[in-house]
Amino acid sequence: MLAANAIFSFRPQITYVLGLATPARSSDSTHAMPAHLTSIIPSSPPDLPLPTPVLVVEDEPLIRQRLARILEQLGYQPDMLCFAQTLAAARQLAAQRRHALALVDLGLPDGNGTTLIAALRAQDAAMGILVISAWSTEEAILQALRAGATGYLLKERDDLEVMLSIRSVLRGGAPIDPFIARRVMTEFQQQPAADVPAGTAAAANTGIGADASVGEDALSAREIGILQHVANGLSHRETAERLHISRHTVEAHIRNIYRKLSVNSRLRAISEARARGWMD
Repeated sequence: MLAANAIFSFRPQITYVLGLATPARSSDSTHAMPAHLTSIIPSSPPDLPLPTPVLVVEDEPLIRQRLARILEQLGYQPDMLCFAQTLAAARQLAAQRRHALALVDLGLPDGNGTTLIAALRAQDAAMGILVISAWSTEEAILQALRAGATGYLLKERDDLEVMLSIRSVLRGGAPIDPFIARRVMTEFQQQPAADVPAGTAAAANTGIGADASVGEDALSAREIGILQHVANGLSHRETAERLHISRHTVEAHIRNIYRKLSVNSRLRAISEARARGWMD
């Protein structure tokens, strides 16, 4: 198990340390960014489109207020945000309309948010899903990522860290606490060979060129190239610019990659492609 105190001991390389108490009210600066830092991160940078609507699943009122404030600082308007306090309410909202981004707590009154993450991922393979939870055990983190979460952040993080994590998801990134990232990648890379679909064992030793003709689940050269850009940390928009194609085309390729590899997250897609010998 991951030691919770190891995660809590991390502090980002910024010039201030904020408290880890309750979310900030309008008169409480516990998590709020200092005024001299609000100008460093523009609320709505021109190169960052804001996909809407956003689903926020959180049962604590103060945390909901805090997340709403952070999203508004990023440029979201109140009518772009949908809030749910329970799994049941979140499922109802998800059934009514598709959401482009979801911020999900795990410990909800009527169950574990992991089940909602799996349902949202099944609905949209390209959706950004960021877990913001107080749970810091290895089991909770891995279950959420296996279900399809794009990233995982602890509630104790300050507003700047939350904002940067949301922006990372919007840019196609996968923000994960650095103390757990290495162990998560190791866990996926060490999956037993039995988990690899039949017919791909030989492909893992033949290189990219030969893989193009190995079964319907083989990735095309274009898909491998796109996945390599994702592995290098590029967003969908940046990948599209590099390859001179549209962002929507990149997203369509990502969905095909997920389908072919039977995965539901970037981490697993990258790990699976590497396991099959298609990527370095």
